[in-house]
Amino acid sequence: MKTSLETLKGLFRSLTIDLPVNIFNQKMDKILQKMALKVNIDGFRKGKVPISIVRKRFGNNANSDAINEIVNETLTDALAQVKLTPVAQPVITKVDSKGNKNFSYTVKFEVFPKIKVADFSKLSIEQTKVNITKDDEQKTLEGLKDRLTEYKAVKCKSKIGDRLSIDFKGLINGETFDGGEAKDFKIVLGKGSMIKGFEEGLIDVSYNSRVVLDLTFPKEYYMDKLASKDVTFEININEVASPKELKLDETFAKKFGEKNMNALRVSMKEQMRVEIDGRIGYLNKNAIFDKLTTVNPFDVPQHSIDNEAQNLFKAMQDRIQHQGLSTQAEMPVTAFNDEAQRRVKLGLLVNQISRDYKLSASMKQIDEKLKEISQTYGENAQQMIDFYNQDPTRKLSIELLVVEKMVQDLILDKAQVTFKQKKFQEITQ
Repeated sequence: MKTSLETLKGLFRSLTIDLPVNIFNQKMDKILQKMALKVNIDGFRKGKVPISIVRKRFGNNANSDAINEIVNETLTDALAQVKLTPVAQPVITKVDSKGNKNFSYTVKFEVFPKIKVADFSKLSIEQTKVNITKDDEQKTLEGLKDRLTEYKAVKCKSKIGDRLSIDFKGLINGETFDGGEAKDFKIVLGKGSMIKGFEEGLIDVSYNSRVVLDLTFPKEYYMDKLASKDVTFEININEVASPKELKLDETFAKKFGEKNMNALRVSMKEQMRVEIDGRIGYLNKNAIFDKLTTVNPFDVPQHSIDNEAQNLFKAMQDRIQHQGLSTQAEMPVTAFNDEAQRRVKLGLLVNQISRDYKLSASMKQIDEKLKEISQTYGENAQQMIDFYNQDPTRKLSIELLVVEKMVQDLILDKAQVTFKQKKFQEITQ
C-alpha cells in the first residue's frame, strides 16, 4: 500500500491510497460469486447463474461494495502510516478502479490542530471582587418586601411608591414601534424601570386621566434602533394604588420559611453570597478563558463547530418548547457558529493544557464537584447524585468541569493577575 498526503486549506487533508489492482479484482470476484448463489434470473436455476451474467447485471453494485470493503479494510492502516487522526469519518472524493496495475481511492478529512499553548506568565488577567455591604443587604431586604407588598386602589393623586395600572402607546414619527404598546401595564413609581422622564411624568396624576409625554430614548439604549430617538407616549391611567404598610416582623420572616427576622437576615446574607460567588465565578472564568483563546490563535475543525452549533440550536429549541412557545420562527443553526467555535476552541485548549501539565481528576474530586452542583437542586439533590452514579459515563461531564477548574487555577497561579472591585448591584442587576 502506498499513500500520498496533500495539505488543503486550513485543517483539511486529502489522502490517496494506492493498492495493487488484483486486490480490487479479487474482492469483486468474491462479491460476484456470493451474488451468484443468491440471485434469481429467468432461465437459470438459483445458484447456477454464470458469473459473466451476474457481472453484467449487478456489476455496478458489486463495484460499490468492493470499494467500500477495501476502504474499510485499509483506511485505518493508511491513516496510521501518515500518522493522522481525522476529526470525523473521512469522505471518499475519488476512486480509480479501472487501472491495469493499481486501484486507488482518495479521501478528504479534517485533522485536529497542533496547539502550542502560550506562556501563562505573560498573560495579564483581570479578576472581579465584590464585598457585600450593609447597604446591599438593605436593598435586598427591600426587594423581599416588594415581593410581599400589597397595593390598594386609592382616589388621590399618585406619588413615589405608588403602583399604577396603565395603558400606553409609544409613537415615533407618529407610528407605534415594536414593544411600544401595552394594556394594563403595572409600574411602581420610583423603581426606574422605564426610560428617564416616564415615571416622573406619572407623578401627581389621578386615575381615569390621560398623560402625553414627549421623551427621548437614551443614547446607549439596549435596542439600537430606538437609541436617541424622540418618542411620544400616550398614557391612560386606569388605577392608582398605594402600598399597604408591611412590618418586618416574625410574620414577615415566616413568609420566607424562617422563624424570625434574625434568621431571615442570616439566610438572606448566605443566599447573597452564594449568588454573588456564582456570578463572579462565571465572570472570572470567562475573563481567564477569553484571554486564553485570544492569545492562542489556531484553526478550529469545521466539523466540530457544526456539531456544537447543532447542540446549541437543539438546546435553544428545548428551552422554547419547555416554555410552551412555538419554534417555527427560530433562527438558523449557523447563528450559533461563533459561540460554537469559541466553545470548541476552548475545549481543545483545556484538553491540550491538561495533557501538557498531566492534569487529571480523581474520583474524590469528581464526587465532591457532583455534590456541590447537586446543592442547587434543593430537595432533589440526592436524586440528581443517584442519576449520575447509576451510569459512570454520565460523570464525564463532571470530570471535565473539575479539569477545567484545575486549568483555571493553574493559569491564575502563573499569570499576572489584577483585581477590580465592583459593587454587588453591578453584578446582580
